[in-house]
Amino acid sequence: MLSTARRRSGALRASELWFVFLLAFSLITISCHKKTQTASDNSELRAVTHELVAAAQNATGRQAEIDIRPELEPSGGGAVAADHVYITLTDPLQKAALDKELDGVARRHRLERTHLTVVASVTRFDYELDGRRTHTIHIITPVPERPVVEANPAGTGPRLAIILDDLGYERAPADALLALPFRLTVSVLPQLPLSTEIAEEAHRRGDQVLLHLPMASTHDGARPEAVELWPGMNSEEVAQVVSRMIATVPHAVGVNNHQGSLATADPQLMAALMPVLREQGLFFIDSRTTAQTVAYDTAERMGVRAAYRNVFLDDTPTREAVLAQLSLARRKAEREGWAIAIGHPHAATLAALEEKVPQLEKSGIRLVFASDLAH
Repeated sequence: MLSTARRRSGALRASELWFVFLLAFSLITISCHKKTQTASDNSELRAVTHELVAAAQNATGRQAEIDIRPELEPSGGGAVAADHVYITLTDPLQKAALDKELDGVARRHRLERTHLTVVASVTRFDYELDGRRTHTIHIITPVPERPVVEANPAGTGPRLAIILDDLGYERAPADALLALPFRLTVSVLPQLPLSTEIAEEAHRRGDQVLLHLPMASTHDGARPEAVELWPGMNSEEVAQVVSRMIATVPHAVGVNNHQGSLATADPQLMAALMPVLREQGLFFIDSRTTAQTVAYDTAERMGVRAAYRNVFLDDTPTREAVLAQLSLARRKAEREGWAIAIGHPHAATLAALEEKVPQLEKSGIRLVFASDLAH
């Protein structure tokens, strides 16, 4: 009986091992099939993308700047949900020929143009195949350089940098900003669905792009981001977090803090952050969300180009209040030779900027980027 039990036990173990082998083989086969299918889908998508790029080059006489940024499926696995194609025109008159060439490629591949949006210097639309988005096309005409006004013909005098931050959450505020007829410094929150898209469009429009770096706040009502810099993080943790964030905000040349009344007051955390920024070649703008901040002083001490905000534009988000703050920024610039004003893409803020910036320039104020004031 013992011998029989052992034989049965051995047979059972063999059966179990055979079942495990079959299960493992099936999983490997399915995984390989999925990888092969994903690679095939990506290859077909990219082939159409290359045709669209070639059509754009043909339509613009190879004068347009063109870039491709794949959008990965949220589920992971390496599959590409759609390709974003950014086409920066040197001449707005090229757009009609460009549309014709792109739609010619689309017809050959049974793609349908959908979701057309036109915002001043940016035209955006999708191509879909059987209801599935395959491409998002961004056609951008840069805002032209503004001539030096007669009140300041030598290009000297008071300088004012205007930073608009908190971009990345929504499309509408970004579109309203991109419709302004002058260039600004645009600070984009990282790791949001629109972070890369908005940063890319702003850069191609001619704006300067910053990473709006989330940091811990002392305010109970502050809306925390999914990932922030917190006191107690070591240098390695800070480097990893900042690297992941900067990867989602293309063309960022500097950083300013998002919230951060707790983080910027912590000497150890700021001392861990500054070498990371120095190694990445990024400057730092202290938003000064607390009087206890040590961020600017730490940046200076550790050899990072830096500056700090001295006017908030829209603590009171009304057109009249923002106009008054812009006048304050002008006075500070005239007194100190420079000023940095920070606001947000509220409708009232953008309306006040559109009205006031030309007046400031006529009075001799030079609108510059944040990088021009970092030292």
